Amino acid sequence: MSGDSEYRARLVVLGGGGVGKTAIVKRFLFNAFCEKHQPTVEDLHYREFDLGTMTLKVDLLDTAGDLQFPAMRRLSIANAQAFMIVYSIEKSSSFDTMKQCFEEIREQREDFQEVPMMFVGNKSDLSPENREILKEDVAEWVFCDLPRLRTKLMECSAKDNVNIKELFKGFLQLAKIPLPSEMRLRRRSSAHASRGKPKLLTAHTPHMETLEGAEGQRAKPRSRSLIRRSSKKASAKLKEEAPYEPNDCMMS
Repeated sequence: MSGDSEYRARLVVLGGGGVGKTAIVKRFLFNAFCEKHQPTVEDLHYREFDLGTMTLKVDLLDTAGDLQFPAMRRLSIANAQAFMIVYSIEKSSSFDTMKQCFEEIREQREDFQEVPMMFVGNKSDLSPENREILKEDVAEWVFCDLPRLRTKLMECSAKDNVNIKELFKGFLQLAKIPLPSEMRLRRRSSAHASRGKPKLLTAHTPHMETLEGAEGQRAKPRSRSLIRRSSKKASAKLKEEAPYEPNDCMMS
């Protein structure tokens, strides 16, 4: 925290290729979605938001998904104040990649248990037949297999704009940033830069944005998972939806 009126944070988005990291970022920042997948090298976005009692300044770093740039990824992890690790519910391999990303964070950051970290399952709009990863299975790994973290697990759909604003509201909660009762954010300025591409600066007219819960959320589909079924303890932990609480599995 810088003084009583300003908070500056760098949020780094990690995950495998094609899981929708860029789609989530663009849906949140621009309310836009593109069906065509274009591999990302590294994109940096900047925003300022007015929270009423303070100004929130965010650097949002969208990283490459093919894990071919280890030096860039190490630098991103070292400089992050928060992480979003994304997997796709239709790709069981993306769960393994998410685990790999977490291990890199644990190896490089001694304070990894204190850094806000969101695990995000994208493409919740897909039909049950296309689902390969159950949320309960991921919850078992996050809340039972890992050490105690300042974390939250959510599913979203960048395509249907489901839970996108809730993801970023969750980061504010994990970072213990005091929120106004109505959660209205006034965007003050915007900038975007990409590595490996000419820098692009885009100015936007300030306007009101509201981080509200997604309405009409889809029921969580059930299907056969390619990984082991979750335990009762993980399911109970998932239902609580409480970020940064003692690990029940570790204490039992």
